Amino acid sequence: MLRPKRNTLVVTFHTTAEAMAMEVLCREHAIAGRLFPVPRALSSDCGIAWSMDPADRPQLEALLQKGEAAYDEICELLL
Repeated sequence: MLRPKRNTLVVTFHTTAEAMAMEVLCREHAIAGRLFPVPRALSSDCGIAWSMDPADRPQLEALLQKGEAAYDEICELLL
């Protein structure tokens, strides 16, 4: 049985190092999520993205506005 799709916030990166740094930063600030292979239709840069609950977007954006992490794009997808 397939699991139902749900809205997911996806953050893409230019490099694998940026993706791994995001994982560390989110864990330090108790933002739940995980790294996963980014769909090629979305980006062809490093191939790894961060996925998380869209409800946590304000907390993530507050960190990103401080310049604490480098990223390429933030989008919401049905995954």
